[in-house]
Amino acid sequence: ILEAAKRMFTQLGYDGSSMDQIAAEAGVSKLTVYSHFGDKDALFAAAIESHCEQSLPSSLFEPSPATPLRDRLMTIASAFYAMISSPEAVAGHRMLCTPQVAHSALPKLFWEAGPMRVQGDFATLLERRIGAGELDIADVPRAAGQFFALLKGEPHACLVFGGPAPTEQEIEAHLAASVDLFLRAYAVREAVPAPAVRASR
Repeated sequence: ILEAAKRMFTQLGYDGSSMDQIAAEAGVSKLTVYSHFGDKDALFAAAIESHCEQSLPSSLFEPSPATPLRDRLMTIASAFYAMISSPEAVAGHRMLCTPQVAHSALPKLFWEAGPMRVQGDFATLLERRIGAGELDIADVPRAAGQFFALLKGEPHACLVFGGPAPTEQEIEAHLAASVDLFLRAYAVREAVPAPAVRASR
């Protein structure tokens, strides 16, 4: 049902997709869809949650002290960008920006089902790395939002608004630069001893 809902919402938009169509696409009865998800809003939110969980599973944010911080951030960055740059995700982003949807309850449903969960999981990872002495962050939720905003950047805007599509090499360079910028802002650096002052004669 969730896979059918993702296809229908992507192809036809929220308003253009009915529970009857989704049930037919899934090969189940409409009653089965309602019994699992209650209504179309709940199904939409569940489809978003499923998409995020498949692309960014919670295991990516589990504590892993043996993994260098930059490596862990790069893994998350690559998975996140792959998720938001998929054709389904780009189509969904455009749908949420349409006048019919922008002023409805759907953007809030989307935010709570997708980005809010991802940022919450990432904030928990940051807290653990702060506790390990690797990061110095005063406002963790803000830093989590900044990280994902950096990863989107111009390449994602080009995809959504029809600009030149970035190459694979450009995407890799963009993600690496974004992670390095984040670390320059928040990574703890070892104290550098002050140079010895030569005694005057």
